[in-house]
Amino acid sequence: MRQDIVLIVDDVPDNLALLSSALEQAGYMVLVALDGQSALERMRRLKPDIVLLDGMMPGLDGFATCRQLKAEAAFEDVPVVFMTALADSEDVVRGFASGGIDYVTKPIQPEQVLARIAAHLRTARTLQAAREASAHAATAPAQADIDAALVERFQLTGRELEVLHWVACGKTNRDIGEILGLSPRTVNKHLEHIYVKLGVETRTAAAAVANRQGMGLKAEA
Repeated sequence: MRQDIVLIVDDVPDNLALLSSALEQAGYMVLVALDGQSALERMRRLKPDIVLLDGMMPGLDGFATCRQLKAEAAFEDVPVVFMTALADSEDVVRGFASGGIDYVTKPIQPEQVLARIAAHLRTARTLQAAREASAHAATAPAQADIDAALVERFQLTGRELEVLHWVACGKTNRDIGEILGLSPRTVNKHLEHIYVKLGVETRTAAAAVANRQGMGLKAEA
């Protein structure tokens, strides 16, 4: 299962160590940066799922960093949580105006930060699924023909067709479960049936069959 990636940006090493330890124990992959410019460069190499961003840093501060990353199309959907000692109302407003989704004042309580991260990631995945469903709906007539052909050729059930669609789009079992309201175990059971019907043994091979039929290509159009 793919780990969610959290980027922590703070110029105080002790803060980085505290949060990194808590996040890694919770199962996250952690990236760190000591300043805004380094954070932007790191994000361009590996896109995080969420960013924890200090407001006060030398050079490019957190607010300017957030504005810059939100201006880039690749990062506009990445949730940013500010973590800062700036507790005045005007600073909180400034954080949200810069593109932040949450604002946490120091000293940091790791357990609260973990709860906020989990909530924001759930929301982000739901929004992403809605965007993809909307894009899929735009190609519904052509997709309906593709779906019918797959069902007829491989004798797939409706649920198996839905699972295969999201596999072709590159989704993990956890992602598919959240989109379809299924447990990862149930998704895996459907995948086992799909493999048998398609005559394949791996997820990659199943996705390749679907893509050859046009499923994944239409979904991403």
